[in-house]
This record gives sequence, C-alpha cells and structure tokens, in this order.
Amino acid sequence: MLNLEIPGFGTLRADTVVMDLNGTLGLEGIPDQGVLNRLRDLSSTLNLFVLTADTHGRAADLPADFGLKVERLAAGNEEGQKRDFVARIGRERTIAVGNGANDTLMLAEAAVGICVIGEEGAAVSAIQHADIVVQHIHHALDLLLKPKRLLATLRR
Repeated sequence: MLNLEIPGFGTLRADTVVMDLNGTLGLEGIPDQGVLNRLRDLSSTLNLFVLTADTHGRAADLPADFGLKVERLAAGNEEGQKRDFVARIGRERTIAVGNGANDTLMLAEAAVGICVIGEEGAAVSAIQHADIVVQHIHHALDLLLKPKRLLATLRR
C-alpha cells in the first residue's frame, strides 16, 4: 500500500494500480524486461490489474506468477469499461496508468492518473485528464516504487 500525505493534494492511500497494456506497458502489448521487473517488485505491496481489449493478442503472454491480473474488455466502449472498473474497485485507492483516448476516463476517475507518452505517443485527452505525465512506462512505475517522487510531483 502507498500511504502519502501530499501537501495541497491530500492523503493518498492506494492499494491498487490499474494499467493499460498496448502502448502503455509495452509497444504492441509486449512489455520489456525492465517493466516486468518493476511490476514484480510492485506486486509485493500493490494489487496490479491490466485492462485490455488485447488488440495484439498478447495478454495471455503476461506473467501471472506475481499476481498480475488481466481483465479483458468487451469490444466497444472500452473507455467507459475502464472508468467503471476503477469506480467498482474503489477510485479513492486506485492509481491508473494509460496513454490512449480510451484511457481518458480511467485516468480522470482514479485517485491519481499517470499518462505515459511512450513510443506510441499519447492522446491529448489522456494527457489532459492525468495528474502526472511521464515519458516512459519505467518512469511511471518508478514513481510507485519510490513514492517520494510521487509526493514531490503532486504537492502544491
């Protein structure tokens, strides 16, 4: 669990991270070893979910040995499905990580939304609805592994 008192932001007590797969965790749905190592480290303190329509058919290849839970989305209204998932599990204790237009509502709904501008780029709407914007998925995951970075970025 992340438990942070953030000046001007409030208290963050997050136990769950919800992430997009394609373009966020990996290009064409393939996370690199650095992402997998970071996820493994995070799994000891946070619940990890991947929400995906599985455009590239790679979700089944994600390792489940450290508690990564994959939720496949039905075709159509992926943006609403992602938002509803965050609301259902508890927005106040969820951090969302995404890059696409269909991540916009999820980023806005979560206690903290992190937009990743990776090789695929990021939708302007995702950037506008995020609390934090980073250049690489490693940077997003490092914010969670080193929470003082998260605090430094969000404080007002």
